[in-house]
Amino acid sequence: MNYPDTKRDDSIDEQFGERVADPYRWLENDVRADPEVAQWVAAENAVTDAYLATLTGRDIFAARLTKLLDYERFGVPVKKGGRYFYLRNSGLQNQALLFVRESLDAPGRVLIDPNSWSADGATALGEWVPSEDGNRILYTVQDGGTDWRTVKTMDVATGTVADDHVAWVKFSNLAWAKDSSGFYYSRFAQPAEGAEFQALNENQQVFFHRLGTTQSADTLVYATPDRPRLGHSAQVTEDGQWLVITTHEGTDNRYEITILDLTQAGAEPRTIVKGLENEWSLAGSVGPLFYWTTNKDAPRSRIVSMDVREAEPAISELVPQGEAVLEGAAILGGKLIASWLVDVKSELRRYDLDGTPDGLVALPGIGSVAGVSGTAADPELFYAFTSFATPTTVYRYDVATGAATAWAAPDVAFDPGLYEVSQRFYASKDGTRVPMFIVRRKDLPPGPAPTLLYAYGGFNISVTPAYSGARIAWLEQGGVLAIANIRGGGEYGKAWHDGGRLANKQNGFDDFIAAAEDLIAEGVTTKDRLAIQGGSNGGLLVGAVVNQRPDLFAAALPQVGVMDMLRFDRFTAGRYWVDDYGHPSKEADFRVLYAYSPYHNIRGGRDYPAIMIGTADTDDRVVPGHSFKYAAALQAANIGPKPHLIRIETRAGHGSGKPTDKIIAEAADNWAFAAAWTGMTVKPAG
Repeated sequence: MNYPDTKRDDSIDEQFGERVADPYRWLENDVRADPEVAQWVAAENAVTDAYLATLTGRDIFAARLTKLLDYERFGVPVKKGGRYFYLRNSGLQNQALLFVRESLDAPGRVLIDPNSWSADGATALGEWVPSEDGNRILYTVQDGGTDWRTVKTMDVATGTVADDHVAWVKFSNLAWAKDSSGFYYSRFAQPAEGAEFQALNENQQVFFHRLGTTQSADTLVYATPDRPRLGHSAQVTEDGQWLVITTHEGTDNRYEITILDLTQAGAEPRTIVKGLENEWSLAGSVGPLFYWTTNKDAPRSRIVSMDVREAEPAISELVPQGEAVLEGAAILGGKLIASWLVDVKSELRRYDLDGTPDGLVALPGIGSVAGVSGTAADPELFYAFTSFATPTTVYRYDVATGAATAWAAPDVAFDPGLYEVSQRFYASKDGTRVPMFIVRRKDLPPGPAPTLLYAYGGFNISVTPAYSGARIAWLEQGGVLAIANIRGGGEYGKAWHDGGRLANKQNGFDDFIAAAEDLIAEGVTTKDRLAIQGGSNGGLLVGAVVNQRPDLFAAALPQVGVMDMLRFDRFTAGRYWVDDYGHPSKEADFRVLYAYSPYHNIRGGRDYPAIMIGTADTDDRVVPGHSFKYAAALQAANIGPKPHLIRIETRAGHGSGKPTDKIIAEAADNWAFAAAWTGMTVKPAG
């Protein structure tokens, strides 16, 4: 490959007796502000585009993906004031539209169409919240994939957008006051010019914005200037009496809880849970009696209650910890509806408010539940169900009768009956039993097949069964999909998370390598037919295991990955991640990080698999400099003749808000690249 000639400099850091070279540090500069970085990006994309143009499967995948994604998709509706608000994409629209219905069976009416906001479709509708009376909608605008949001409001009846304009909002919940007079939100200070996409996010504050006023007049509700690393998120209880502020420091679910009585003029915020030690997620409230899911004294979580009128509220257990992992709960229709994860599969259980079990919510199969929506008083609730071969379907559930009906069922251009999903357990390096899903066509001939192995393994995030039209395109061509639920995720609670982070991070890499070895030993695939993929923390995973076992894989797709483990905490949200990765400034953590950092552990003299890195110029979550530096180091190393490319998307970020046309193009490129190096013969559909 004729890669661009990337400049090297003499940047070296002395850390704990180690001289750490960083010759591509200049590639950390913002591509929008540094012409030299922009020129490098253009040169790299030119090489990648030229190579991808030679792959015969690229156009075939793109055509099939266009058909597979061309189906009507609905989000879970939210009911307020008798109105139903929901997202809908007719098929190939770049962005989903926000609709409203005046009643359950009334025709939908378009409220917000973000496709009209930009010529390239890369400006998206972010978060949205209807007011309690259903007369207004609070929504955010996300431009080019950035995490920054601009908040606006609209009159539901007329579609008129108010002059209210709130900027520099990021990682924020949005909560209406009960009387719809305004809303609570969290924001950071406006960054310096030119630093919008790289500056550290600190000193997040909670404000109240009264409708009809300017942002400069917003009331500061809660802040911790003496502890700038804390973040704060506010919500209003359903009865409108209490403002509940959840405080965190990093990505761990370790919170402090502060409440404010909104019915008492001049009331001051009062912290009722201190110490940043445990997870506390509000399930609902009945007056001053609050219901929580928490992992305090319960690594797999439990449901408790507390009377917040007490100075130091006592905890009463309602639903004890079980063998399954409690993912969340809410008071809906007068019952506690709790979502549990049982060997990485969803189960919805009902309880009376005193914790007495009240049966199950029957689900249509083995899969995942998401987006449960409803209120404490209304027996009508909605949820989404999905699985690997089951497109996301939205169900309406009557809590009083237990009856569930499909509210929005998609019509997709494929036959789910042609596919089989199995779950197996394999032994990792230290003997730990790790689950893995395997998806394939039922008529696939026996013998090794091109296989795509995916995992995440971090931040207590569980990878559960979910439909992906993009992955169906891979499966249709005779490929196998494997999803390994490695340590570092939340599939088995706190112990599973702790087992794959900080000093234990290598366990997750070992789990992933063992998954690959298991697939080979079981005859599912071979080393020459195995591709691996992961994004964000999963991109780090792919980069690390390729360095450790380059002989084990034919192709690798690390996407928006954290690749420099010694400088990740210096940019945007990276400083939060020390909960999972550790502090590069502490020697013990430095030793662990330096030992697996993808950028620092590329070793010449060995043949690496074919690699195509993915990132985007507006990614202000994992800044693209991670991938830029990693790509430059790969291309400079003596690691064999296979291509080591980087695909850099423009006007896109970490993933959210990405338009449909970019999703199709990216998936087509990824699958064509993986197919070329795993021996897949790509044929036109039909």
